[in-house]
Amino acid sequence: MTWGLLAAFAVHDLEELATLPGWAAAQVDRLRESHPRVPESVWSAMTVTPGHAATAIGLMGLVVGAASADGARTGGRSPFFQTVLAGFGLHAVSHVAQSAGLGRYTPGVVTAPLVVAPFSLWAWRELRRGGVLGEADARTTVAAAMLFPLGILGVHAAAFGVRRLARRAGPRRPAAPRRGGRAAADRSVTAQPGRPRKRA
Repeated sequence: MTWGLLAAFAVHDLEELATLPGWAAAQVDRLRESHPRVPESVWSAMTVTPGHAATAIGLMGLVVGAASADGARTGGRSPFFQTVLAGFGLHAVSHVAQSAGLGRYTPGVVTAPLVVAPFSLWAWRELRRGGVLGEADARTTVAAAMLFPLGILGVHAAAFGVRRLARRAGPRRPAAPRRGGRAAADRSVTAQPGRPRKRA
């Protein structure tokens, strides 16, 4: 059950990884047409590239993997595991609500009710059956509801920073050849009418 959290996350986020960049680009194009006075730099900042999506999902996967490992180590008693599990379940509700509000497909809305919600409900039932949930489960749910949006923003901000550092650390482009020198001198001589071109 504890490692099932990581497995369910992987299935769900494969859908997001495959659809998020294209979907986000379509939304930016729609907003750009509706608000032509907004600077292009704003739309560029909102663009989600495949690399950014993969980095953000990978960072969130590290968090979920750590929670699953801690849950396995403690037999499901870990507050960290229970908080992430609650946030994962609430994630399904936000996906369905977002898609219903927009009236169209949003990334992750297929696996949210088919994978995320059923697994989360089953996992909570198993935790209750095992006697590892008490009065703290309500507080866990509230904490997850409050921390979940911050976690999403956090991984996207971290992904932006990681990719920016990677671009800075990457190989630099070769410098353009310096202008001037003998070739430039020859051109300048040729450009002057009536003056014979010097030979080597």
